[in-house]
Amino acid sequence: MLAAIALRTPLLRRSVRAVLYESINGVTLSNYPHPIIAREGWPFLALSVALAALVTYFAGAWSTPFWIIAVFVLQFFRDPGRTIPLKENAVLSPADGRIVVVAKVQDPYAGREALKISVFMNVFNVHSNRAPVDGKIEQVQYFPGKFVNADLDKASEENERNALTITASNGQTVTCVQVAGLVARRILCYVKDGDSLTRGQRYGFIRFGSRVDVYLPLSATPKVAVGDKVSATETILAEF
Repeated sequence: MLAAIALRTPLLRRSVRAVLYESINGVTLSNYPHPIIAREGWPFLALSVALAALVTYFAGAWSTPFWIIAVFVLQFFRDPGRTIPLKENAVLSPADGRIVVVAKVQDPYAGREALKISVFMNVFNVHSNRAPVDGKIEQVQYFPGKFVNADLDKASEENERNALTITASNGQTVTCVQVAGLVARRILCYVKDGDSLTRGQRYGFIRFGSRVDVYLPLSATPKVAVGDKVSATETILAEF
C-alpha cells in the first residue's frame, strides 16, 4: 500500500525516474555513498510504517491517514544522487530550495564583505546538504540559537546554525552555513576542521525545514536571482 501511494507522489516519481535514468545511461553521480532514502530518516520511516501497518491490522481503512504520514516521511527523507556541472569555477548550490537572498553583506564568520546567496528549504525539499566547492575546511563553528522562520533574514543571525569556512581550490574563501528553521530542530554536520571537500559531497543534513547561506568573495558573479528554484549540486549559484 505504501509503494502504491508513493508512486502517486510526483516528487518520488521524479526521484525514481532519475535513478533509472542514471542507471541506464551511466551518468556519474556526485559523491554519494548513501542510499536513496537518507540514513537520517530510517528511524522515522520505520516508526511511521510500523504504526501504519499496526493500525491497518486492527482498523483497516481507518489506517489511511497513517499511510499518508508514512509517505510524507518517505518523501521528506528522499536523497537522490546528483550530477556535477563541469565548470571548474562554479559555486554549486549546497541545498534544494528557493533563493531568498542575493546581496552584498558582512560575512560574520570570515570577517569580510561578501556576496551572500541564501537557499530556503521547505518541508517538501530534499534536506541533505552538499559541498558547494572543492576545498579544505579551515574552521567549523556551531552556534546555538532560536528557531524563527528560516525564510526571514534575521534567521541567519538569530537561529541555531553551523558554519563551514572553506578555502576553495582556487584560493578563495567560501563560507557555507546551515541554519535551523521554525520546524527544524537538529543540524547534522559530518565534517571537521582540516577535512577536504569535493563539490557535491554530502556533508550534512537539517531536519524539517531550514536554510543554507553561502558567502562568496565580492568578485563572484551570481548566476541566480531571488525567487529562483535550485537543486543541490546541479544548480550553479555563482562563478568565481
